[in-house]
Amino acid sequence: MVNRSMRMTASWEIARTRSKGASAASGPLVARILPNNLDPPRNRYTVIAGKRIGKAHERNRCKRLTREAIRLIDPELAQGYDIVLSMRGGIQEMTGLDVALRSLREIVRKARILAEIPK
Repeated sequence: MVNRSMRMTASWEIARTRSKGASAASGPLVARILPNNLDPPRNRYTVIAGKRIGKAHERNRCKRLTREAIRLIDPELAQGYDIVLSMRGGIQEMTGLDVALRSLREIVRKARILAEIPK
């Protein structure tokens, strides 16, 4: 699971990121990405799953899968961003961790927030 310090919890920060952030989408995930000014730089995440995703246990499963994908991919990312991930499509599209990872990798590639590998 995502470390609590990696979560963005203030509703005004989430609303600001959703309204002003750059958008990138892949499969069942849509991301809004906005640079933050934290010191030291770090990424913060929020996962949103509305009622059209399904029943509560389905929404929770989709969110758990997405948070686990975030935990796995975060070390590869450039730091200093607020990222809001919204679910679309429901449990039919988010079938497992492999789907969440694939979608998240495609989103960070589109958004160009992969960390530079030192040579």
